[in-house]
Amino acid sequence: MTETNDQIQSNAVPGAADVPAAAEGQQQERRGGRGEGKGDRRGRRDNRRGQERDSEWQERVVQIRRVSKTVKGGKKMSFRAIVVVGNEKGQVGVGVGKAGDVIGAVRKGVADGKKHLVKVPLTRHSSIPTQGNGRDGAASVLIRPAAPGTGVIAGGSIRTVLELAGIKNVLAKRLGSKTPLNNARAAMDALAGLRTHKETAKERGISLEQIYS
Repeated sequence: MTETNDQIQSNAVPGAADVPAAAEGQQQERRGGRGEGKGDRRGRRDNRRGQERDSEWQERVVQIRRVSKTVKGGKKMSFRAIVVVGNEKGQVGVGVGKAGDVIGAVRKGVADGKKHLVKVPLTRHSSIPTQGNGRDGAASVLIRPAAPGTGVIAGGSIRTVLELAGIKNVLAKRLGSKTPLNNARAAMDALAGLRTHKETAKERGISLEQIYS
């Protein structure tokens, strides 16, 4: 893959003997009609629930680039989209999608991001419990907790990842490569390695009080 910089009813009357059968048929039709109505209602409810779930997630496109692949007949052009997906409640993911059009690439990126979600432990001040370091390729990211009111001190794709994760007070520094995809994945690696004090105490087999002492 090489990348370039070029940046969608019967009219018959039933007899006396047929009246019970006709009545039963009408009752069955009525019951069937009611059943279909309930099914439609359930379908609508399911659709609403699905829409509510989808509305919880936010998507942000970090980068769209036109890329080419050399094949037997020449070069095959397509678009690559880097998308960050998160619910601002401690879940975030980074996805990459490639397609012949931009809309298809973004759709694939969103689906890929939801497959690679990371759970981030948040404090009551919407920060992270401890310092974290992440690395992907030549990109390295350092994130540190911050006091309330600090805001998100970060830039580029790292800021997008932290904001969609629901972190509101944090300090982050990019070290190394400037590539948006590597930096986003490095930030994901740093967030995936975070542990709360309670989890750390459980892993070490000590009490929580000893962590703070």
